[in-house]
Amino acid sequence: MLFDTHLHLIYLDKLSYPWLENVPLLNKPSVYSDYAKVAHRLGITGCFHMEVDVAEHQIKEETRLISELMLQPNSLLQGVISSCRPENQNFPMMLDWVLENSNVKGLRRVLHVVPDDISQTEIFKNNVNRLSGTGISFDLCVSAQQISLLNGLVDYCPDVTFILDHCGVPDIRSGEFVHWSDKVSELSKRPNVFCKISGIIAYGNPETWTLNELRRYFDHVVSVFGPNRLVWGSDSPVCNLGANLETWVAVTRALCNDWTLDEKDGLFYKNVQKIWNIK
Repeated sequence: MLFDTHLHLIYLDKLSYPWLENVPLLNKPSVYSDYAKVAHRLGITGCFHMEVDVAEHQIKEETRLISELMLQPNSLLQGVISSCRPENQNFPMMLDWVLENSNVKGLRRVLHVVPDDISQTEIFKNNVNRLSGTGISFDLCVSAQQISLLNGLVDYCPDVTFILDHCGVPDIRSGEFVHWSDKVSELSKRPNVFCKISGIIAYGNPETWTLNELRRYFDHVVSVFGPNRLVWGSDSPVCNLGANLETWVAVTRALCNDWTLDEKDGLFYKNVQKIWNIK
């Protein structure tokens, strides 16, 4: 079993994605049927859809679209991580809507596209803290330089489950390791933070990255978070910037080849079941 906690679907004919205009390699449809065909072949048995930073007025519309796809026969989709705006006064109303929608398993606000101080404001922290006791997780999507900003937010919300996306986005292409690893180590001391090992092949040089180049970043997050606080994600189609979904699955399995069966099962699906209470 392999559960994908980080699938992006792009429907350019239905939703608006303003940021994609600046990323031509991703500015094209990425639809469920194409993903499912490959995922079934790779042994992926379930997935969550990760919001794609649609235009703010279409956040709920994106969730409705994915909810419709979940109704397809034998759909792999088992939940939605919805976009949100905790910096806004209307967040409590958004949360009420989320809590009435059992398909929504978590929320995310992409933070590397906004000023650093937004996540440090009282309104942002208070709104994220509203997730306490709801079973709704909060994904942390930041650049490597911003990881230290997360400590205060996480400390303010000790009863919220946080998921650090993409191992904290290390700059594998440049080889920078020390500053990233120090920041990840410090964040990992917070027991309510899990780390998502997702699509890091996109952060190496697409022409030259190797398994051993990725290994030290992979091994570091494993060492500081431990196998019980890790989940896996494809980051499809963003992983295509480094290779493709098939390669990323193969890389993942190679990197944990010497793990015990229980450790592999934790990363592949059991930790997901524990966090989000799914079967």
